[in-house]
Amino acid sequence: MSNFFEKLPFEAAQQLEQLSRFAFELRENRKRLLQQYGVDSEDALLELVGSGDVAEHPGYDHYLGARILSATREAVRSQLQAVMVELGG
Repeated sequence: MSNFFEKLPFEAAQQLEQLSRFAFELRENRKRLLQQYGVDSEDALLELVGSGDVAEHPGYDHYLGARILSATREAVRSQLQAVMVELGG
């Protein structure tokens, strides 16, 4: 079995590394944002805000931020997949 990365052009490897790093940073930032409230999902944070267990500000702002981080990460992952397919991986 051949190693996919063995014959990968340097520029393509850089692009994959940058996209992978960005996806990782988005995931970790989302995780840290939610950990402040002891939850692991945006929906759980929204429930806390809705019930009044967490103040609306900045709770709702953090809920929106976590959703944006998650959506952006999914977009980056899709882009990463497209690059991999383009490169034959």
